Amino acid sequence: MKGTTRKVFKMAGGLDTSMVYAVYTNADRLLKHRHAWKVWHTLKDFGCRVYVVAPDMIIFEGSKIYSDLISLKGKVDVIIPCLRLEYLGDLVKNTAMIGAKFIWFQENNWSPELDAQCSEKDIDVIRGCVLKHKIYKKPFAIFNPCFWHGWKEKKVPNKYQK
Repeated sequence: MKGTTRKVFKMAGGLDTSMVYAVYTNADRLLKHRHAWKVWHTLKDFGCRVYVVAPDMIIFEGSKIYSDLISLKGKVDVIIPCLRLEYLGDLVKNTAMIGAKFIWFQENNWSPELDAQCSEKDIDVIRGCVLKHKIYKKPFAIFNPCFWHGWKEKKVPNKYQK
């Protein structure tokens, strides 16, 4: 639509829905544990442009999956790791290499060592679950743990709500 402006919503730590995101995961986390899938779909529902990086996949739900972060050089603002800490070895180095300025760590995958590496590379660290920013319709809102953990977080309506 020409001439229309898209509404931009604020999220955690200065991030907003106009930025470009990459969900860094693997097939197991995307298919079995589903947190990466939820993060990917939530960001898409917010109207964000979001890529998925999973070294052991090529295509998923009709979308291209990138095998590494280097493939996204110059295209991404924020990296969202959805992997356990032991799989994040070169995350900060690769994030700096592609020019992304933020890493949004999900619950339980941040460490002081990664924080120090980010500080050295001038990468801003955001901590907390992406799903905290999603509006859940009642009565389901009371059953979703991220609703409660994100009680005072800025909520972003998805593009399907009217």
